[in-house]
Amino acid sequence: MRQIVLDTETTGLEPGAGHRIIEIGCVELVNRKPTLNRFHRYINPEREVDRAALEVHGIEDHFLATQPKFAEVATELVEFISGAELVIHNADFDIEFLNHELKRLPGMPQEIRERCGVLDTLALARRMHPGQRNSLDALAKRYNVDNSKRELHGALLDAQILADIYLAMTGGQVSLSLDSEPARAAAENAVTLAIERRGLELVVIAASAEELRVHEAMLAVMAKRGQPIWRDLEREGAEDAARLAPVAA
Repeated sequence: MRQIVLDTETTGLEPGAGHRIIEIGCVELVNRKPTLNRFHRYINPEREVDRAALEVHGIEDHFLATQPKFAEVATELVEFISGAELVIHNADFDIEFLNHELKRLPGMPQEIRERCGVLDTLALARRMHPGQRNSLDALAKRYNVDNSKRELHGALLDAQILADIYLAMTGGQVSLSLDSEPARAAAENAVTLAIERRGLELVVIAASAEELRVHEAMLAVMAKRGQPIWRDLEREGAEDAARLAPVAA
C-alpha cells in the first residue's frame, strides 16, 4: 500500500479570496514504512503573503519570488501522488487549495480525489480522542513524537512529523481481514498440526499446606478492602453443589 503524507503552506486561509499555495511537502510510506522518496517545492504564488500567514510559517515574499510557479510543478506533483492514499491533517483545507490550483490549469484533474484516496488524520484523531486537543503539536506530545524543530510551520517538516504521528496512532496489527491477498494466501497455505495425545499423562501439582496457608492469609488481607471475587465464586460453587446433591442422590 502506498501512502503520501502531505502538507501545504499558503498565503492565507481562503482560496476563494485569491490565496495560493506557497509550499508543498510530501513523505512517502509504502506498507506503513517511510521511504526516502520525497516531494518538496516552494512555489511563487504571484501575490503577497498575508501578515498573519507569515507569522505562522515565516516564508517571505522576496524568497517566493525566486521560486517556480504552481503550473511549473503541477505535472510532477500529480504524477508523484497519483494512485496513492493522501494522509493529511485537516484534509479539507489542503484539498481545497490543491483543487483550486489545479482548476487554473488545462489538462489537470479538477478534483484531487480523482487520482488519490484521502485520509484525514484530524477526523481520525477526533474519533480516537473525543473532547481533546488534536492539533499536530498536541498529537505529537500525546504520541511522544519529537517536534522540537517545529518553531514555525513548514510543509515538509510538518509532513514528516505527521507521518510519525499517523504511524503511532494506527500502530499494531495493520489488518485482520482475510479479504487481503496476503492474508488469504496465508490462510490457504496454513498447515494443521495433529497432536498425538494417546499415552500422554498430565502431571497435576497440588499446593502444599504452607502455600494454602499463605494464600488464605493473602485473601484475608484483600477482604479488608472488599470481598475477593474468589470468595464469591467459591460460595456460588458451594450453593450449586448443594442444589444438585439431592438430584444426584
